[in-house]
Amino acid sequence: MTLTFREARLGDIPAMFELRGRTRENPISAGELAVLDITPESTMTSIASGRTCSWVCLHGASLVGFATGNHPSGEILVVAVSPDFEGRGIGKKLLHSVMESLQSRGCARLWLAASPDPGVRSYGFYRHLGWRPTGQTDAHGDEILERTPNHRLERPVTPNSDVA
Repeated sequence: MTLTFREARLGDIPAMFELRGRTRENPISAGELAVLDITPESTMTSIASGRTCSWVCLHGASLVGFATGNHPSGEILVVAVSPDFEGRGIGKKLLHSVMESLQSRGCARLWLAASPDPGVRSYGFYRHLGWRPTGQTDAHGDEILERTPNHRLERPVTPNSDVA
């Protein structure tokens, strides 16, 4: 199996929205995202303006994962992987790609909101990768995690790299 990782293109956005509704934990449909003012159009505008950066993972021509971060705030907005491709390091590699993109744009503080429930997979995933709770929660009850500014990534992630 060959996987290709690259920065997202505007043409990837419909598949990103479709995949977001199919994730195993915390799926959010396009309709639910629209209620939050997150639409394919707003996402296109955000990526085109540089406010957000997104990376995708492709298996052939099929999008099987993506991650997105917000440049001004340093927030990791989403990491999503198709249930059929979980456990292969895709989420980790996508997360690291977005982190590197944000850090290269000057974001010193990277943060995200995640479930405080140890029974949810993301709880252990982020902590294993060095994310630490700040003691704060967001309006949805998710806890805020962050990476320290000097925390180095485990290994570099390069555009157009393949994983066999």
